[in-house]
Amino acid sequence: MTVAEATSLPDLPPPRWPQLDGTYPHGPGPELRDLTQVPQLVRLGRTAIVLPQSVSANLRAGLAVVPLPDAPPVTTVIAWPPQSRSPGVTGLVHTATRLAAA
Repeated sequence: MTVAEATSLPDLPPPRWPQLDGTYPHGPGPELRDLTQVPQLVRLGRTAIVLPQSVSANLRAGLAVVPLPDAPPVTTVIAWPPQSRSPGVTGLVHTATRLAAA
């Protein structure tokens, strides 16, 4: 399956996310505000979504994973305020840096 095929399934329209002004773009897909809504709507047969392969390790029963060989690579970005001295942020950045180097 290709990305184009996965995003154009007639019975499974992609979800719609709010725009900056809080309105939703027109379309048949369900209106979402939170990623936690996605698995339930997929299980109910209301939508389909393309997610990074790393998500597949945490999927529950009732959801299928279909590889999309033409999908673009995913880049994860971590940002924080420059004045932050949070031990949690420090630990996250150190761990991410170590994993990226591996």
